[in-house]
Amino acid sequence: MNFANTQNIYHGKVRDVYTMPNDLLVMVASNRISAFDVILPRPIPNKGQVLNQIAEKMLDATSDICPNWKLASPHPYVTIGKNCIPFKVEMVVRGYLTGHAWRTYQSGLRTLCGVTLPEGMNENDAFPHPIITPTTKASEGHDEDISRAQIIAQGIVSEDHYLELERYTLALYQRGVEIAAKQGLILVDTKYEFGLSNNVITLMDEIHTPDSSRYFYADGYHERQQNKLPQKQLSKEFVREWLIANDFMGKEGQEVPTMTDEWISTIRDRYIELFETITGGDFQPVNFDETEIERTVNQWLSVGLDSK
Repeated sequence: MNFANTQNIYHGKVRDVYTMPNDLLVMVASNRISAFDVILPRPIPNKGQVLNQIAEKMLDATSDICPNWKLASPHPYVTIGKNCIPFKVEMVVRGYLTGHAWRTYQSGLRTLCGVTLPEGMNENDAFPHPIITPTTKASEGHDEDISRAQIIAQGIVSEDHYLELERYTLALYQRGVEIAAKQGLILVDTKYEFGLSNNVITLMDEIHTPDSSRYFYADGYHERQQNKLPQKQLSKEFVREWLIANDFMGKEGQEVPTMTDEWISTIRDRYIELFETITGGDFQPVNFDETEIERTVNQWLSVGLDSK
């Protein structure tokens, strides 16, 4: 896409980021979908809109906890915000033994990212208190688990900054838990990315979306746990589970299974279901129209840049 005065373009797995003058970023949420750090071959209609609009609401709902990068969302697929110098870690916070944490636990390990995991837990059990299991932020390839001690010892993040990131992470997660509970959901785990804007720690990227978070339905959670049944969840984990069941985990030599029209429709419906459940509102689908996105963003930029 062509935005006026673009200085740089970064094409990520699911979003395209345009660097603009005056320390602005234009982030366009595409309909691409990724899993195991691989872009899957077919897009999911309206997925980018779902992610962008949930993130918009959640950034606004947590702005009293931590400064964030968002300035405006002039189009359902677009957020414009402050360009930050990113910390090279993702802050993953987990309230429940699920997903990667459960696979680690199931393998017999009782330590994850330097955090000791209690004995005797079952899949999807709640931890006694939320734990932070950071990962490195890889520019290419897979992010890797890393501990607080390693981050500080390697100078990836200073100790003072890292302790502040932990404080923000736990406070943001608690707010997310409270928001989810009001809608009958459990925020199981999520991740946050932070950077520096004018030397101020600033929350970046999307938050509390199905690409960055996992939700369970609260209704019936305890009964399902007691009966050792799978939890009813809203997240991208169901896509990962489908890929695993079809012998794909992003490893060399593996091929992505065929994504049928029916499966594409199922994924789209799950994303919309999460939007409507977590926000309590009706989803109003908008097509990903590059011409309209360009017009809307350029109009905002002309006013925004002139006012700076």
